Amino acid sequence: MEKSVLVIYTGGTIGMVNDPATGVLCPFNFDQISLEVPEIREFDFNIDNYTLPELIDSSDLRPALWVDLCRIILDNRARYHGFVILHGTDTMAYSASALSFMLEHLDKPVIFTGSQLPIGKIRTDGKENLLAAIEIAAASDNGKPLVPEVCILFGDRLFRGNRATKINAESFDAFQSFNYPPLAEIGIHVHYNRAAILPPPLLPPVARAGLDTRVAILKIFPGLGADIVAAILSVPGLRGVILETYGSGNAPTRADFLDAICAAVARGIFIYNVTQCAGGSVETGRYATGRGLHEAGVINGRDITTEAALCKMMHVLGRGLPPDDTRRLLDSNLRGEISIAK
Repeated sequence: MEKSVLVIYTGGTIGMVNDPATGVLCPFNFDQISLEVPEIREFDFNIDNYTLPELIDSSDLRPALWVDLCRIILDNRARYHGFVILHGTDTMAYSASALSFMLEHLDKPVIFTGSQLPIGKIRTDGKENLLAAIEIAAASDNGKPLVPEVCILFGDRLFRGNRATKINAESFDAFQSFNYPPLAEIGIHVHYNRAAILPPPLLPPVARAGLDTRVAILKIFPGLGADIVAAILSVPGLRGVILETYGSGNAPTRADFLDAICAAVARGIFIYNVTQCAGGSVETGRYATGRGLHEAGVINGRDITTEAALCKMMHVLGRGLPPDDTRRLLDSNLRGEISIAK
């Protein structure tokens, strides 16, 4: 099979150009990609494109898109060496995290990228991001992909998708991975951090498309009322909560707060303790303010990002497993999303 890459356009800033008639930004026709990005002709392999029937702004993202993307990737797996997904930046970290869990035993690169400026603007970062993503999606060593996992490429770095988060609304370096090193750094050459890249799987890839979206995020803040906590934890049908705590996993020690947490866990709601800090990890035994959550049955999220925690919760709950197995998976490192001390 000749080397080839499939570029999947979902919408977002990168695909916008100026309409000559009106002067307003409108979605770019990716069938004419070589006109907007003539450098793409320099690649010595085939590049195809697929545009979703209905383009979305990433702020309107729904989990159904993740299911569609998994289907497109698996349906075309035999035809392409790698995949590039053009996506809006606001929810890119959610999508990359979700696909990392849904595409089990992934054996080919799936590279998310986008831009801060439309590809039709003179100073756009979209061209460099697109070209680098295509190059990495096609990169191989002895016939095997160099990066067989879901990634985010932005600026001059390639991140594991479920480790990245958007940190800046204006900078061209819009994403960062605080708790895991870049998989590659992009300059004159692409320098791969091979020790950080997941090894190729031993089993064929499958899509676990079942997702349970009955989850919520509860962020702790000074003055958080017991009535607010109780209201969120009492949402009908709620299955899981991402609890964003202070520092290394600390939360109020008030009886009304801990009682509400204990009652929710007793009702079968899974609660995942994730730090609000950009970097660092939850250590539930470090302070008494975190020990109470641990004793209440809250699961330690360690150094997982909020985006990855939410998508992991949807994925694990969607598998319909017994409670003990669900807790075990949430506590486990499934796709390199958390660091577990040995």
